[in-house]
Amino acid sequence: MFANHIHIKPRLACLAGLILAGCAVNPANPESEVATPRPVTETIVSLERAQITSPNGRISLELTSANGQPAYAVTLDGAEIVAPSRLGLRFAEGADLDEGLIITAVTEASADETWEQPWGERRLVRDEHNELLIALRDADGGTHGYDLRVRAFDSGVGFRYEVPDTGPRAVVDEITRFNVDGDATAWWTPAGEFNRLEYTYKTTPVSEVPRANTPLTLRLEDGTHLAIHEAALVNYAGMWIDQRRGGELEADLAPRHDGVKARLDGAFVTPWRVIQIADDAAGLANGTDIYLNLNEPNKLGDVSYFTPGKYVGIWWGMHIGTYTWGSGPEHGATTENTKDYIDFAAENGFSGVLVEGWNVGWDGDWFNNGDLFRFGEPYPDFDIEELGRYAAERGVELIGHHETSGNITNYENQMEDAYALYEANGIHTVKTGYVADGSDLKLVDEDGFARYTWHDSQERVEHDIRVLEAAHRHQIAINAHEPARDTGLRRTYPNAVSREGARGMEFNAWGTPPNTVEHQAILPFTRMLAGPFDFTPGIFDLMPNGEEDQNRVPSTLAKQLALYVTIYSPIQMAADLPENYAAHPDAFQFIRDVPTDWEESITLQGEVGDFVVTARQERGGQDWYLGAVTDEYERKVDLDLDFLTPGLTYRAEMYLDGPGADWDTNPYSIRIESQEVTSEDSLGFWMAAGGGAAIRFAAAAE
Repeated sequence: MFANHIHIKPRLACLAGLILAGCAVNPANPESEVATPRPVTETIVSLERAQITSPNGRISLELTSANGQPAYAVTLDGAEIVAPSRLGLRFAEGADLDEGLIITAVTEASADETWEQPWGERRLVRDEHNELLIALRDADGGTHGYDLRVRAFDSGVGFRYEVPDTGPRAVVDEITRFNVDGDATAWWTPAGEFNRLEYTYKTTPVSEVPRANTPLTLRLEDGTHLAIHEAALVNYAGMWIDQRRGGELEADLAPRHDGVKARLDGAFVTPWRVIQIADDAAGLANGTDIYLNLNEPNKLGDVSYFTPGKYVGIWWGMHIGTYTWGSGPEHGATTENTKDYIDFAAENGFSGVLVEGWNVGWDGDWFNNGDLFRFGEPYPDFDIEELGRYAAERGVELIGHHETSGNITNYENQMEDAYALYEANGIHTVKTGYVADGSDLKLVDEDGFARYTWHDSQERVEHDIRVLEAAHRHQIAINAHEPARDTGLRRTYPNAVSREGARGMEFNAWGTPPNTVEHQAILPFTRMLAGPFDFTPGIFDLMPNGEEDQNRVPSTLAKQLALYVTIYSPIQMAADLPENYAAHPDAFQFIRDVPTDWEESITLQGEVGDFVVTARQERGGQDWYLGAVTDEYERKVDLDLDFLTPGLTYRAEMYLDGPGADWDTNPYSIRIESQEVTSEDSLGFWMAAGGGAAIRFAAAAE
């Protein structure tokens, strides 16, 4: 860990902004803000409210407990952005934790620390926050209650419940509310539906959101942007957002197979409830370190077995009907075909080759036959030992694939042996899949009965941790598809390198409907707030089913290049067939050049659903890369280049929409040109409807 400054100052506080009854000062220093701690067994001292402010002083959260009912409110520059909102937990048995509680003690702390990621959107992450630990106890003088830990950052606030040990608990409801302006604009996908997180985004007033996935992104009337999400989801249910009444939103926990939301034994903490806050959309995208900083540090240790990089794969061909997952004459995962992909990867500097459909279980209705998958048994036409040897010889690694069809128990029963097989053949990254309806993840209990749970349930969350820990024992990183949502846990488990968790490229091949033209202009401000997304960009045959088919890629060629910058993942797929790259070698050069690991990342401009402009600096180098995408409208962008390193000259290698470009009528028109620039220059470019721009700023040798 790299730390340039750490300052932590815990104390029981008589804080500015706190109105306290019976707060004692240090007699040796009457002006000190040190209170005498009072054990909860003594006479309870009631504090009327507690308030915490962000380091820059702009964001404030105030906690009150009027009539014994805890509630919080949030302001930005003194203006209320979250109105007083209830807090609490309810259980199947025993006393609930939502009323009859008062503030009895407040402990203050602050921190300013910089730590280094093994890989990521930026190498160094600064964690600067103020913290309150607020004790809420029985108003009648008992010990019943909980602590609320609150942290305020310049990019938002996070809080979590810390509940003492009172034996086994079954959470049936969480009364965490987010009371916002019902007329604010919301970008959202429906939660608790069959297709998990994979829906097109809707844009509506908040008051028209029924139940939504998080991150839920909002724009207030004055332009302030909020995002409601969670951090450090461990041993608990994933959070949906439910509309109680206009603008009154409440946490809704994904249920376990038995209908309970979470089963906990002993003391427990919930995930952090996070409200990101920014002046504009770009600020929201630049404030995502809050999720990482609310997670625990790396607990796995050395994860150098994972190296960020680009990969190709036997994948898109199945979606467009060129190959099949199952065995037979069109089987994609053959030894011969895989060697061709290995050769292509080696020739173009790619580090990996994903192969899907290599193992027994894909024949027939694989969506519903999760019991039949065998993760250590290749089809006869796939020689995994020979391919591991051949890939190593060419300087490439195979990327493994485990589709479970949502059968958690079948996977866990084979997991150790499956990872050992991969480890023995030089495979260090595995793409997992959980294709099943949203409530149909299959568990087999100790009596042999099948039970079914949600993709966001506590049972799935606990399964994912077991997967990461088992994979780490075999030096394997995980890229999960059909996942539980990302909550910054990659800081704690840095072998959780990427995941799906939204509509990816494959919906353009067969989705009904396919992705919208604005989809990639929404993602950076919604799904991408949560973390890396294995979107699988880089389709060059934009109409694989023919010009008249509704399923096509709603994009220009330049936009496909831009996605390698605007959508972050430490592993990026060149998703199309090799022959389609051969048809556009000049455009393909950008995919060959663009890295996947970054020193720094900055969203320069953008509006949710309209456009985004993102710049990233290559980790360990001086080069910068820029990506910009727009929605169904053409757009002119003008940029100051002051993000470039002062004093250096760069060659801007620009891949731009060409004359007459349009995603619908002329998607292949591309213009490739270059010019010299410095940090003192500005740059303008045009994006076609459904178009984009990709630029490499290559630093000249000094």
